[in-house]
Amino acid sequence: MLEVLNLKDFDKVYNLMEVSFPRDEYRNYEDQKALLSDSSYTIYVVCDETHGIKACMAVWDFDEFAFIEHFAVSPKFRNNGIGKEMLSEIAKVLGKRMCLEVEEPDTNMAKRRIGFYERNNFFLNKYPYIQPALSKERDSIPLLIMTTGAGLDEETFLNIKKSLYSKVYKVKSLTL
Repeated sequence: MLEVLNLKDFDKVYNLMEVSFPRDEYRNYEDQKALLSDSSYTIYVVCDETHGIKACMAVWDFDEFAFIEHFAVSPKFRNNGIGKEMLSEIAKVLGKRMCLEVEEPDTNMAKRRIGFYERNNFFLNKYPYIQPALSKERDSIPLLIMTTGAGLDEETFLNIKKSLYSKVYKVKSLTL
């Protein structure tokens, strides 16, 4: 089901990111595309018969864990089990703890999203976390980290946070 993104289809994935995420949660076009040259970063896609993008998952694969930075299903394909299948398949492919960021459960949509991940073997960690700004024209965002396997102790959470800040967001400090 999952395929590695063909570079010629990047524009389709970027368009899906634009309609699926608030502006502060994805990079500008050039910066997002530049990530494809990083060997730790892969975008997986699910395509339809005409090679349209049904869904995408951008993953950072590190030694200790994998970070799902972006995960989106095209609006016309939502609620058909694609997301659940993708999470199951990526867990088998990577074979390690996975983590992702979610909005705090302040809205019905955020609560539904957290519930979806919980039904797919993710645990909500309640430690304070800020996603650093992705560029000068973007803002940092208070989020929470969800992980597979189990909830995290504080030391493991801080190690994951440190890896995300240094490898994904390229910031040196754990405080923003």
